Amino acid sequence: MNNDLNLNSVDTLGSLLAQIADLTKQAEAIKDAIKESASKGGAKVVEGAIFKATYSDSNVTTFDKDKFIAKFGATEYANYTKTSARFTVKVTSR
Repeated sequence: MNNDLNLNSVDTLGSLLAQIADLTKQAEAIKDAIKESASKGGAKVVEGAIFKATYSDSNVTTFDKDKFIAKFGATEYANYTKTSARFTVKVTSR
């Protein structure tokens, strides 16, 4: 373990991530309520005292990697992909 990091730092990180998870859950519930209301004909813009939420919908196109590989092969797919290194820190409760 790095000597610059102490157990208190890890516990602080875990606590912050738990708070973020709780707040994210609350935010998603509010966004879901706005989406449900707007998709049923309700207001698409909801204003609070400080913030404004705007509902919008759009179509999304996705790339079907498996179909591409089935038709053109894995080698051809590799020619159109890019690999980047990613690093993560995962925190769990003890």
